[in-house]
Amino acid sequence: MNGLFTRACAAALALSAAAFAQAQSPAARFGVQELLKIQRVADPQLSPDGRWVAYQITVPDVAANRNRTQLFVVAAAGGEPRQLTTGAASSSSPRWSPDGRRLAYTSANQVWTMSPDGSDPKQLTNISTGASDPVWSPDGKWIAFASDVYPDCADDACNQRRDEEAEKNPVKPHVTTRLFVRHWTDWKGAKRTHVFVAPSEGGAARDLTPGDWDAPPFSLGDPLDYAFSPDSKELAYARNTERLEAASTNADIFVVAVAGGEPRRITADNRGADRTPRYSPDGRYIAYRSQSTPAFESDRWRLMLYDRQTGQTRELLPKYDAYVDDFTFAPDGKSVYFSSGERGEQPLFNASLAGGPARKLLGGFNGDVQVSADSRFLVFTRSTANGPTEIYTARMDGVVPLNGSANQAAPLTHHNDTFMKQFSLRPAEELTWAGAGGTKVSGWLVKPPDFDPNRKYPLVVLIHGGPQGAWNDSWGYRWNPQVYAADGYVVFLPNPRGSTGYGQQFTNEISGDWGGRAYEDIMNGVASVAAMPFVDKNNVAAAGASYGGYMVEWILGHNDDPRVKFKTLVAHAGTFNLESMYGATEELWFPEWEFKGTPWDAPELYAKWSPHRFAKNFKTPTLVTHGELDFRVPVDQGLQLFTYLQRQGVESKLVIFPDEGHWILKPGNSLFWHTTVLEWLDSHLKQKGS
Repeated sequence: MNGLFTRACAAALALSAAAFAQAQSPAARFGVQELLKIQRVADPQLSPDGRWVAYQITVPDVAANRNRTQLFVVAAAGGEPRQLTTGAASSSSPRWSPDGRRLAYTSANQVWTMSPDGSDPKQLTNISTGASDPVWSPDGKWIAFASDVYPDCADDACNQRRDEEAEKNPVKPHVTTRLFVRHWTDWKGAKRTHVFVAPSEGGAARDLTPGDWDAPPFSLGDPLDYAFSPDSKELAYARNTERLEAASTNADIFVVAVAGGEPRRITADNRGADRTPRYSPDGRYIAYRSQSTPAFESDRWRLMLYDRQTGQTRELLPKYDAYVDDFTFAPDGKSVYFSSGERGEQPLFNASLAGGPARKLLGGFNGDVQVSADSRFLVFTRSTANGPTEIYTARMDGVVPLNGSANQAAPLTHHNDTFMKQFSLRPAEELTWAGAGGTKVSGWLVKPPDFDPNRKYPLVVLIHGGPQGAWNDSWGYRWNPQVYAADGYVVFLPNPRGSTGYGQQFTNEISGDWGGRAYEDIMNGVASVAAMPFVDKNNVAAAGASYGGYMVEWILGHNDDPRVKFKTLVAHAGTFNLESMYGATEELWFPEWEFKGTPWDAPELYAKWSPHRFAKNFKTPTLVTHGELDFRVPVDQGLQLFTYLQRQGVESKLVIFPDEGHWILKPGNSLFWHTTVLEWLDSHLKQKGS
């Protein structure tokens, strides 16, 4: 372990001097060091006049073990981007004022504004509890933001005093009388997330969502859950007022006057989740995303329209069998643009408020869609499995865009083009096979850059988490198949039952059946790939995280399957003991839905599908990794697995990151984790001299 740590640190120091400069000598292969040099482009924001796009770039600093984010702007017609912010502190979430004269953003845990050329920065908020996610009111007079506060405090002085007292007190117990005790990577404590408004020219902020509830509720990268009305007099937001939030997804949409007053709930009839409110440009409607099934976090996200005049609500696309992800109104208010998963892609669609089916505009894996005020073009992000995210534009009026063709996407930014060209990474190839019961199942195959069909390559099977998730033709940083392919592996990424983008019924069929049809889907797929002439069927590994870690552990107890025998396994943050996991995880609605109740009222599925019950069969060498701050799948799950392996005398290694949660995100930690995983795989799958 010490030798590995020394090698990882040495690599980290080598990266730090010029983490994002082009290599003087092109790298022989695309390794984790190269993955950590990529500039991570995100969050494009189109200016009101359609001339400029502001966005952010995150740069990993491996030596400091942190990421830094700065803001950029580029002409929507194309050209060289200009960096707007610099310094040690990160800046993020750029948002244009309605007149286009200022950009709001967050930096040093406060909201700032600046001129579009980066000059004249001004700190807008000075709230002791911090500020994030700024939103301008349409009249430009207000900026809304989120902050975590003590709900019983009437002003910021009270919040500051409470925080200072807690910091000075040497006794720091976690005390609560209700769940959540902790969430994702944080102990909840007494604070709640609230939405504030502050004058855009500066001044005191006001809490618009007081009370002992989170508004908006916790989310992981979902669209923002608050918005101003077009007349700037009202704010819509999401909030869950259930007493036992840990067992309920029942967030509702509320509206409240910006001047203050009692909020009004507009989605009381639905017991599932209602989130992401957006006003139509004319103020007639509030659109929002909704799930109809209580306590099922992976139910289909429907797009709903609430008529503010009549108080009636209707679903815009009742026959659409897929999630509606992020969305935005067309400037004329007659339609909605949105992204949605579809067989490993995330196309952009348009749906008319008058009804009818959604119209597919652009394929590929896209997000963050913005529409110009004249509706002539779109701005959005796009990536592929062999190319990281950049910002794209597409004309919607038949006019050919720069370096593109009518109604097709053209890249607007090129931050990683030169760097990536040296690697010649192969695109992901879609595969299909017969899964459990003959159901058609799909997945992806990624081959090494220097692939030779006459060679035999070891196979690594990557199993996604969720379990309601999917491998897509998109770029990622935690489980990037190109890193494994460049190390000499053929990489297989199956999308079994539970995967999204293949219809809601396919997604539903994992619940209550974690080791059943999904396992058969995966094993049938692995068998078909292992039979390919360029795959070494005697050197096959499986690796995964979260549900993927669970499935690796399920395979560990069932590695006598005649279709394929795995030579080694890698389990990160996997659920190992379902019953003990229930008592330590935070979002209780998840296991209660997946296993049809609590362990004491419905113990059958917890017992049937728990990997720990098959420990007597453990024989396969296994690497176990986990984050100590993982409150979703607590670290005891990894510790239990390692203990069971060691007591069985099975070759195994345990790696715990004390400063990581469910995901390994810090650059130095990511370098160490990837290095550990690849060395483990190489030592078990590659013969000497190969």
